[in-house]
Amino acid sequence: MRIGIVLSQPPAYSETFFRSKIRGLQENGVEVHLFCQNNNNEFKLCPVVISPRVSKNPFLQLWFFIKEFVLLLPYLSTLLRYVNLERAERTGWMQVFKKIYLNAHLLKSKLDWLHFGFTTMALGSETVAKAIGAKMAVSFRGFDMVVYPVKNPGCYNVLWKHIDKVHTISNYLLNLAIKHGMPKNTPFEKITPAIDIDLFQSNSSNYSSLEKPVLVTTGRLHWIKGYQSTLEALAILKNEGTDFTYKIIGEGKEYERIAFAAYQLGLKDCVQFLGKLPHAEVKTELEKANIYLQYSIQEGFCNAVLEAQAMGKLCIVSNAEGLTENIMHGQTGWVVPKYSPYLLAERIKKVLLMADHEKSKITQNAVKRVREEFNVQKQKREFLEFYRRKI
Repeated sequence: MRIGIVLSQPPAYSETFFRSKIRGLQENGVEVHLFCQNNNNEFKLCPVVISPRVSKNPFLQLWFFIKEFVLLLPYLSTLLRYVNLERAERTGWMQVFKKIYLNAHLLKSKLDWLHFGFTTMALGSETVAKAIGAKMAVSFRGFDMVVYPVKNPGCYNVLWKHIDKVHTISNYLLNLAIKHGMPKNTPFEKITPAIDIDLFQSNSSNYSSLEKPVLVTTGRLHWIKGYQSTLEALAILKNEGTDFTYKIIGEGKEYERIAFAAYQLGLKDCVQFLGKLPHAEVKTELEKANIYLQYSIQEGFCNAVLEAQAMGKLCIVSNAEGLTENIMHGQTGWVVPKYSPYLLAERIKKVLLMADHEKSKITQNAVKRVREEFNVQKQKREFLEFYRRKI
């Protein structure tokens, strides 16, 4: 079996999701090719095919265009099928020629499956799989279903006609796709994120140092992560006399806004912005923490919450869609309604006051569930079945 995975760039060393998927397929005799816009990190796990170059120089671009069309001549039958498919979608001739150029690296491939790692990556390439005689799959991520279609209504209308199977990381994203026009009978499989359970594990339960608890959140500095409400909840705790340290791991364009909010709420001395950290350092910070917070406004699933559970942390999350599938309320952590800083503060207080044996039961449940249901080996098996199972 030959599978092509389309990404903007090869996965970095720390991006275990795609790396483990590729390794798992290769271990079972599957030939995997990556199709990307560049290969700056010199990815070596499997062959990488780079997309045609786009230049601002019109003369250089014309040369690239002519060169690519000459290279496509041996694939004339595929090219004609592609043109017919695009014309059937009422694509104008100028746009057809543009699409041929941008998809040339895909049109020259021989695959059984063409899988777009993000749904938005399939835009402009919806008919390529049929043209090359392959099945087409896409993966749903948070941005694909939560943000992009809202800004671009109907953007996936053509995609839904040509897709063979979808991969979703949560039921929430699947339901959103249906709301955005995907037929309910579209074949799908839910394969949740997975983590390196050998890396994210802990031998200690840090309950005894709750006189000044350490709370932590991992995530980019963006409004969708709910930092404003989180800080408001922590301000309530501070005003009631609770002493704590709150660490935020991540970077983003909204750093100044979030840092100013912490200052305005009187939390300047309580909040630490640690920036983006390697996995090993994230683990170190989790080791020091007592409670993990993820009070997001919207969330597709969230690997960081899995990592925190695997580390035996007491996890408190919002009821933002995918998080309700990640945490089992009252069993592996706690789910708090979003936009409710007071309720979040109350939940944090209750967790701090719990007896050690109660905390231990929650964390043991969480560790057990993550190790059994969200491990990389299970994910590898599920992706192999994704392609093997008949549609």
